[in-house]
Amino acid sequence: MDTERQSPRYAKIDLWEPAEILEGMIEGQFSAVAAVRAARPAIEKASLAIERRLRGRGRLVYVGAGTSGRLAAQDGAELMPTFGWPQDRLLLLIAGGTSALLQAVEGAEDEETQAVELLRHHQIGPGDAMIALAASGTTPFTLASLREAKRSGALTIGVANNRDAPLLREADHAIFLDTGPEPIAGSTRMKAGTAQRIALLLLSSLVMILMGRVYDGLMVDVQASNKKLVRRSEKILSRLSGRSGDEIHEALERAGGSVKLAFLLLQGYEREEADQALHRAEGHLRRAMSLIAEGHPKGAGPIERGHALTGPDYSKV
Repeated sequence: MDTERQSPRYAKIDLWEPAEILEGMIEGQFSAVAAVRAARPAIEKASLAIERRLRGRGRLVYVGAGTSGRLAAQDGAELMPTFGWPQDRLLLLIAGGTSALLQAVEGAEDEETQAVELLRHHQIGPGDAMIALAASGTTPFTLASLREAKRSGALTIGVANNRDAPLLREADHAIFLDTGPEPIAGSTRMKAGTAQRIALLLLSSLVMILMGRVYDGLMVDVQASNKKLVRRSEKILSRLSGRSGDEIHEALERAGGSVKLAFLLLQGYEREEADQALHRAEGHLRRAMSLIAEGHPKGAGPIERGHALTGPDYSKV
């Protein structure tokens, strides 16, 4: 496996000067970015497939072991505060359980039986989409999880750093990150880990954008779970609506903290109408705005403010 073999380029790295060691490792990080860029078409196809699968009430499932498991858990955990992804539609499965997030759990990655039992316990099925991550592409826990998910009818995405690895061959969508050997042989927390982190970031962010959880480059589904995020919600509304102060605070309260709903309320629409439009638009704010505009011919509805209801027809976005 390329991720395990020694690189002639770094064979004497322990004899280099500190500045040279750092430069060599930075060079490796750039090659990780290049590997992700080369995988862009595969990442795009996988994202589109996940978005289609999650249009219902399916779950997004992350699976991994060791470094890959921790990277997967990190990406998944950030979806709720950033994009408002529901906790009950997210499943993070790491070999060895939650304790493996903080320390290595010896032998956990070989537990194929545990993987199958976990998936059956959580009733993984046709509505779900799984992202299975392993630098080697052969990790027993991860591979068994992917196979069980496929057997259950779930969509499977395999992410690995070795060409033609079983995880890639057996997944519905394969994302191969060609990072090659590491500066420290076998330490896939380095180039392979960076490439995995970037690939997951791109994959999940594109899925969230496709699902309408971003508008005008802003996190309009942000969950205001702390003071910082409350301020961010208020700033987003201020930028979108041109309002400030008490108006924004009141709209957020009426909307139960929903930035999208608060924005529509600030346009002068009733709560019920705004709720229905967002529901019909499957949460896409642009689509909801077009639906409301169709029901309010010019001069017959609330005054249009800013750029909210102007511009092209977004009904098909």
